[in-house]
Amino acid sequence: QVQLVESGGGSVQPGGSLRLSCATSGHTFSDYAMAWFRQAPGKEREFVAAISTSGGITAYPGSVKGRFTISRDNAKNTVYLQMTSLKPEDTAVYYCAVRKSAGNVVVAVTATLEYNVWGRGTQVTVSS
Repeated sequence: QVQLVESGGGSVQPGGSLRLSCATSGHTFSDYAMAWFRQAPGKEREFVAAISTSGGITAYPGSVKGRFTISRDNAKNTVYLQMTSLKPEDTAVYYCAVRKSAGNVVVAVTATLEYNVWGRGTQVTVSS
């Protein structure tokens, strides 16, 4: 039974930083690419970041590129999302996800349908 548990969310002022963690269990973590998505009330879930099995390849949409950094520690079965220069529009529930297919990736996989295991999410609120 694969489980993902996000943590590290909270409330910060614009320009602040947060580091999210996603602890995984029940699978061979190092065999799967991972990703972070977010969803605000009334909005579709959107792609935030992705990382290859080895951690050597990462991808971000333009909305967060240069501000967010995804990383992973395969020895700890954990993926992270370091967020800096946070903006009010970053407010959302953040989810980590496991890609459906095992194996490495050389191009970004950004569609929600390509991921089949999701955490329950952690709330990030950015406001003055």
